[in-house]
Order: sequence, then structure tokens, then C-alpha cells
Amino acid sequence: MKPLSRRAVLRGVLAGSAVSVALPPLEAMLDVNGEALATGEPLPTRFGIWFWGNGVRPEQWVPETTGAGFTPSEEMAPLTDLLPYVSAVSGCTIKTATHPHHSGMTGIFTGKRYYELGAVRDTIATTFDGPSVDQFAADHFAGQTPFRSLEVGVTRFRGSDEGSTFQHLSHSGPNRPNPSEYDPVALYNRLFAVPADPQRDLARMSVLDAVTGRVRKLKTRVSSADGLRLDQHLDSVRTLELRLAAGAGACAATGKPTTHPDIDGREQIAEKNQTMSELLALALACDLTRVFSVLWSTAGSGVIVWQAGADESLHGTCHEEALPQPTVHAATVFTMENLATFLRILRDTPEGATNVLANSSILCCSELTDGWTHSNDDFPLLVAGHGGGRLVGGVHHRAPLWDNATRATLTALRGAGVPAASFGEDLGLVTESFSELEA
Repeated sequence: MKPLSRRAVLRGVLAGSAVSVALPPLEAMLDVNGEALATGEPLPTRFGIWFWGNGVRPEQWVPETTGAGFTPSEEMAPLTDLLPYVSAVSGCTIKTATHPHHSGMTGIFTGKRYYELGAVRDTIATTFDGPSVDQFAADHFAGQTPFRSLEVGVTRFRGSDEGSTFQHLSHSGPNRPNPSEYDPVALYNRLFAVPADPQRDLARMSVLDAVTGRVRKLKTRVSSADGLRLDQHLDSVRTLELRLAAGAGACAATGKPTTHPDIDGREQIAEKNQTMSELLALALACDLTRVFSVLWSTAGSGVIVWQAGADESLHGTCHEEALPQPTVHAATVFTMENLATFLRILRDTPEGATNVLANSSILCCSELTDGWTHSNDDFPLLVAGHGGGRLVGGVHHRAPLWDNATRATLTALRGAGVPAASFGEDLGLVTESFSELEA
């Protein structure tokens, strides 16, 4: 069997334009044990962020037990089957805090205070005072993949005039956000280099049709196991195409090229999260990028989690619902169910002898501890993935009160193989990661 380059792609022509289908890791690309590339280089590791807005209910979030094999709390329960890949950190605070939503966003993702743009109504408008941590990682991985980073959004932004801090996660610097892609069709087209064409119908025109001949030729060069893996990969691509085509058709009458349109005014959150998660897993498995961010909901979280019985924004519910806030609790559980969907898809995406989640390091967090008090103390922090063997899962580390939350950021960076000596500045500066989470 002749070795195959990890950079190999299937190329074709669709509607007069070149398209490409990246390949998953095949046996022909790996060493005999499936633990490294055929060239001897290690399998790629990735750095990611999964963010949700407006915090948790601390009383139902923080696990009662600590150490390895901890028992998940009520709000972490959806992650139970994923605990071998997920560790929790509690007891930390945002040291740069002076304005909770803004401080939490910029504190955890830059290790710095926000950059204030001015007063707005009874609050402020801000932006990030430097690159976010995903772009720090992107600098390390620069030039190794077609996409420097991918930014994905799930629940739509419902409006705020408080600056880019409230609308965006990834930033390259002050007032230089990297906006998230909220349209699954647009993300699909970007990944496969499909030309923008509002008349194109995914149900009739598939990128797979454009590379059929290449697929046949490739199958003559690889093992039967690789042939099966290739078929499974292309089947998953086709399944996504059909789902996106159905979604686009459903809203064709309105002229909007979006998928998973609202039904009776309600966002189809879980369905969109599933599709976006599958697209991102495809991009990671095919090494199209090694850095990503998922903005499940924005800071302040205007999302209406109707699945939890809410009829107004989560931000409003956090302010107005009486303690113990059962709707907020149910919304947090629903959010963790969506995180579990994403992590499960990565775990179930094979990569050599292991899987994509095992070769990832993902910082999962919010910008507040909870929306009732707007506190930045006892910040909700999860680190998911094994980072290619650098991280362990299934640990709850209770840090000394009040340790610096950016230590979790540094832990996730190093878990992805980014050789960061430190992270942050001034009060947010840290030089030590959480060794309890490291292998």
C-alpha cells in the first residue's frame, strides 16, 4: 500500500468552478499503529472554545465531590458519558473584573481587562483589548491548515449596543472581531470551496458528483479498510448535504438562504447545533483547521430557551425569575445537552487508533458565574479532550479560593500543544496551568 499524504484531497468541478473534498485520516496516511502520520509526525491536535452566555446556577453546577472519578452535578449530568474526556475546575475568579459581562468575556479569553469604548445608556460599550486566546493558538498553528481558524455560531444574536464584546467571541484585536458563521449552508460551501450561487440546489448538485472519478481512482490505491472509511466519510458528507438542502427548501418561500428556520417563532436550537457540530467535526477530521470557536450563545445571552419553558430571553429570566430559578436551571441543563452533542460527535469521529476529541483541547465556559448576582467568582470552567495525550479527563479540581480563572485558559492552550509560557497581563497574568488536569 503506497503512503498517502495527509494533505490529499479530492478535486472536481461543480457548476464551472473548482471544488474540493478533504479526506479523513486513512490507514495509508498513518503509521502501522495508527498513532502518528506515515511521515512520523504526530497526529494533529486542536485548540477550541465552546461558549455559552449568562452563566449557570452555581448551587446546581459545582460538583460535590472532587478529584478523579468525581460525580457530576445536576447541571453537568448531560456530560456523564463524556466524563473520561471532561474535567471541571471550580473556585476560580476573573481577576480583571470591574463590569461582570465585559470582564468575564475579556478576562477569560485575553487575560486582560476590556477596552472601554464609552458609556451606553446605564452601562458601557467595550471591545477586546488584544487577540482572544483562539487567535493566540492560531498563530502557533499558522500555515499548517487551509483555514487559520473557524468561528461558528448557533443561537442568533438578539441585539445589544455594548460593543463587540457582547456580539463576538473571537477577536484579532480591539474592534477587530472574527464574526461567527451562523448559516450551516454557508459554512458547508466554505469548507468545500463551493461557489456562492443562490440558485444552487444541494439536493440536485452535490460536490460528491464532482469527484466521483477521483473516488474510484483513490479506492484502487488504498486498502479495503480505507475504502470502507472513505465510503463512511462520503456518506456523512451526503447526509449533511441532504439535511442542508431540506432546510434551505423549507425557507425558500421567504427568500432567506438559512437552514433550520424558526418554527412558530421558535429557534430550532438543538437541530442547528447538531448540524453545525457535524460540519465542524468534518473540518477537524479532515485537518482543514486546528483552531475553532463555537459561540453557542453570546454574552448576556438573549436566547429564548423555550425548551426549558422560557418565554423571554435567558438574560431577562436570570434577572426576574425568583430563586431557586428552575427555568434558568433547566436552560443550563439544555445548554449542557448541546455541549454533550458536540463533544459526542467529536468522540465518535475516528482518527487513527483514537478519535478527534482525544486529539483536541477545548475550553468550555461562560462569561458569568450566574446571571442572578452577575458574579465573576467561582467561574464555571470545563476543559474537554485529551489533547493528544497531554490532558486527563474525569477530574474535578477545586482551586484555592479565589485562584485565577485564566489558569484554565493556559491549561487548555498547553493541552493543545501550544508552548505558552504565560497568558494574560497584569492581574490576569498566569504562568502556571492546572497540573491536576494534565497527564
